[in-house]
Amino acid sequence: MPGADPTDGVPWFDVRDPDFSITSAAVHAAREKSWYARTTYGLAVLRHAETEELLKHPLLRQGSVSWPARNGVTEGPLADWWASWVLHQEGEEHLRLRRLMNPAFTARSAAALLPRFRALAGELTDAFADRGRCEFVSEFAEPYAARVIAVLLGLPEPEWPVVARESAVLGLALGVNVRRDLDRIERALAALYAYADEVIAERRSGEGDDFVSRLVRASRTGDRLSGAELRDGLVLLIFGGFDTTRNQLGLALETFARHPGQWQLLAERPELGGRAVEEVMRVDPTVRWITREALEDFTFRGLDIPAGTTVQIWSESAGTDPRVHGAYSFDITAEREPHFGFGGGVHHCLGHFVARADMSEALPVLARRLRDLRIGEGAVRLPDSGNTGPVRLPLLFTPAP
Repeated sequence: MPGADPTDGVPWFDVRDPDFSITSAAVHAAREKSWYARTTYGLAVLRHAETEELLKHPLLRQGSVSWPARNGVTEGPLADWWASWVLHQEGEEHLRLRRLMNPAFTARSAAALLPRFRALAGELTDAFADRGRCEFVSEFAEPYAARVIAVLLGLPEPEWPVVARESAVLGLALGVNVRRDLDRIERALAALYAYADEVIAERRSGEGDDFVSRLVRASRTGDRLSGAELRDGLVLLIFGGFDTTRNQLGLALETFARHPGQWQLLAERPELGGRAVEEVMRVDPTVRWITREALEDFTFRGLDIPAGTTVQIWSESAGTDPRVHGAYSFDITAEREPHFGFGGGVHHCLGHFVARADMSEALPVLARRLRDLRIGEGAVRLPDSGNTGPVRLPLLFTPAP
C-alpha cells in the first residue's frame, strides 16, 4: 500500500498488491500532494491537466504493448496476439490497420443501429424486470455486449454465448493477475481463434456485405490485409467490443445505485442517456489506467523521464480532479471537461462511437424499468486496477408499473 519514496518524498503505490485500489482515498490524497506518483510499474499521472498533455505528447508511444512481458509472458499465443493489436502499432502501420477497421465504428454506423440497441435492451430487460431482482452481469451486461458486437460485425446473434464466455476469460489478460491466469487466457484465445477461422472461411465462400466480409475482401486487394492480420484483428474486435461494454455497464449500474436521484432522473428524461454514459465514464471508467512509454529522455513539468519509462494515466483520478471538476459530484445534467475513459491522442478508442451509442440506449431502458435500484449480497469484482468491473452483480429493484 502507499508509502513515501525515501529518495524524493513523492507518493508511491504497489499496484500489484491485491488490496490496492486505484480509486482509493489514498490515491486521491496523493493527487493533492503531487501531479504524479511512483509505482511498481513506473509513473502514474493523477491530475487532469497533465493527463491531457501527456496523452498527446510526441515523445510517448502506446505503452501497453509491454504489458505481458512486464508480467513474465514473453512468448506464446498471448504474447504473439498481443503484439498484433492495432492499438500497439505506431506510425503508418497503425494508420493502415485503423483505416481498414474504421468503417464498422463510425458515428453514422453507430447511429443506424440505435433502434436495434434499444430493442435489444428492452428484450433482455423483459426477462427479469417483473421479478424485482436479477444478476445483472449474466442476465444483461454479457448478452447485451456480446449481441451488440455480433450485430456490428455481422455475426449470428445466437452464437453470442461463445463470444461472451471466451471473451470474459480473455479479459483477464488486462488485469494484474495475467501470469496466474495464463493457461485459462490462452485456452480462451484458442477458442476465439477457432471461432474466427470458421467465420472467415464462411465469408470467403460468399459475397456478403457485413463487416467481416469486407475485411476478407481487404485481404485480397487494396491494403492487402494478411491472413494473420485478418484473424488477429477479428479476435481483437470481438473481444474488445465485448469486454469493455460488459464491464462499463456493470460499473454504471453500481454507480447509479449509489445515486438514486440520478437514476430516477434518467428514467424521467431518457434523452440524458448520452450524458449519463459520459458521467459514468468520468467517475467510474472500466479502463482504470492508460499506458504510455517514453521513446527518449525528456523533461515534463520539471520531472526528468528517462527513455523506456512506463507512464500510466489513472483515468478516474484525472476524471475527478477537483482542480477541473470541483468537489466530487455525480450529475448527468452537468457540463464537464472531457474524460479519459476512451484514452486520447492517435490511440483514442476506435469503437467509442459504438460504445457511447449502445450504452446510451441501454441505460434509459433499464432506468425506466428498474426503480429503487439497490445492490444485493454476493457482488464480486475484478481487481480495482487495469481494466475492471463486476464479475457478479446481484441487483434488487421495484418493477416499474
